[in-house]
Amino acid sequence: MTEENKTSDQAGQADLSQQTKQTEQTGRAGQARPTAGEEAFRSGFIAVVGRPNVGKSTLINAIVGKQVAITSSKPETTRKAIRAIVTTDDCQLVLVDTPGFHKPRTLLGQKLNDIVDESLADVDAVAFLLPADQEIGPGDKRILQRLQQNFSYKNEQGEWVWRKPVVGVLTKIDNLKKAELVNKIIELDQFGHFSQIVLVSALMKDNVDEVVSVFASLVPEGPQLYPTAQISEEPPKETIAELIRGSFLEELDDELPHSLAVVVDSVEYPEDEDEEEREDEKVVVHVSIYVERDSQKPIILGKHACHLVNVKKKLRTPVNRIIGRKSVLDLHVKVAKNWQSDPKKIQRLGFI
Repeated sequence: MTEENKTSDQAGQADLSQQTKQTEQTGRAGQARPTAGEEAFRSGFIAVVGRPNVGKSTLINAIVGKQVAITSSKPETTRKAIRAIVTTDDCQLVLVDTPGFHKPRTLLGQKLNDIVDESLADVDAVAFLLPADQEIGPGDKRILQRLQQNFSYKNEQGEWVWRKPVVGVLTKIDNLKKAELVNKIIELDQFGHFSQIVLVSALMKDNVDEVVSVFASLVPEGPQLYPTAQISEEPPKETIAELIRGSFLEELDDELPHSLAVVVDSVEYPEDEDEEEREDEKVVVHVSIYVERDSQKPIILGKHACHLVNVKKKLRTPVNRIIGRKSVLDLHVKVAKNWQSDPKKIQRLGFI
């Protein structure tokens, strides 16, 4: 990518294909891509990676148009690989939202890094997110090194060459002025020598369509893998558990123990009765909320259990939609001592 193209990219005055190292001419997602006489449907998997809190989940939610991954300003909000599905007229993208790659301090932290490695194994391309308003740091360098080990080789000139497309996605571009952003693009290209670079502000919905277009160009021709209406691979119980954890992230702010884990133990439907008699019967969703120490339970509960009450109120409608009828959350706070460093407890809580 030339400096001139990067300047045009920032100014928004040139087409993306002129701003990046794209070698194959493609159209925007949802528009026809000319082939030998007919449109070719494309489908594939793209891993979304980056260090904690760079906006991976926010970008995926913006692309899908609905919340499929919880977001928070707290590091390590994402604790599993969540597959979000985006379907347009001519492509289907499966975006694998990964935990932020980081230097682990607990067994859970190492397991989260393992999830990232597993997510990279079978994808068609990788989107490496770096925030425009932050300096490239040691965490970014570790991720780049890992990607180079997996997906690149050195040519005769000693330059890294990508075997699989790795796109540099510069996020949070609304936080920089144009001149600053141009310099950031240059820095990003020199840092990663990415297959392409694309800019986005997921929060402001700026350039999201262009990101979809770039992603669509990276996956191969292939059949539609999921029903058009499906937007996630997550089963209902997992989705509800993540919604609850996300609500506590918002409810408690800085008070929230990082050791919080949520498990939906069961979904209890009313006994079979006549349809008319069942209309007012609610489904009971039994949920266990785990912390590591007894002293953390009052933080989760709040005075007079106010935090539990607020979370229930906030999630009443979303959970009803997932269940398909009226439901009630039965929340219980429990202690699993030092579970982040206990392999058996980590497994029991669904992380491996």
